[in-house]
Amino acid sequence: MKKQITLMAAILSLGLLSASAQFGGHGSGPSITEAMAKLFGDHQQFTATMEAEAEISTGKTVTMPGKLSFDTGKARFEINMAEMKGSAIPPEAVEQMKSMGMDKMVSISRPDKNMVYLIYPGMQSYVENPLPGKNDAAADDYKVESTELGKESADGHECVKNKVVVTDKKGTAHESTVWNATDLKNFPVKIESTEQGHKAVMHLKNVAFTQPEASAFEAPSGFKKYTNMQQMMQEVMMKKMGDTAPPQ
Repeated sequence: MKKQITLMAAILSLGLLSASAQFGGHGSGPSITEAMAKLFGDHQQFTATMEAEAEISTGKTVTMPGKLSFDTGKARFEINMAEMKGSAIPPEAVEQMKSMGMDKMVSISRPDKNMVYLIYPGMQSYVENPLPGKNDAAADDYKVESTELGKESADGHECVKNKVVVTDKKGTAHESTVWNATDLKNFPVKIESTEQGHKAVMHLKNVAFTQPEASAFEAPSGFKKYTNMQQMMQEVMMKKMGDTAPPQ
């Protein structure tokens, strides 16, 4: 059982952290940081399909498709973990997740509540945790500097390619290369950044400038709540072992 839980923890860490580490990077699933939100400019309410690519270590990569809904800091990622690809994904871990109903996951970050929800619809369960790394800086505390690097197409859009540096009031700078689509009112359809020597790229497609439903950013009613991932996995494993135990 311990080996199974360790395997699950490994794949969850890869899926939740690695593919979006440069974009959320705080260890409780994908999210949009206050600094990254500045890259969207005036586009603070939208939905889009997403593909995140991340280099975990030399020769180890992961690609994670999904859907993103965003509303003025609040973010919802919908992900099918079974669709992740890359040299860092153990096939046996993916199959184990599917068998346990943990392959489909929703991550909701609520900076206004300092809370993040990791929801597993297949198990009707979710984990509620404080949002680590919460920056108390207000929106006006960030300085944004943009330098045009040229014109370049990305994902079928003609874009202006920019280097964007977002700096908070403490002097911490976050540098990204951003492809702003001219036919989408300069929406960033591609964002590339490097953290701790590893590159990550996010592609945003099928963008709709509509406000998501408020309920999209709430924990689901009727689902069982856990306070940490290990507790949930242990209970699920115990239940699975009980269901498969031979009759006495």
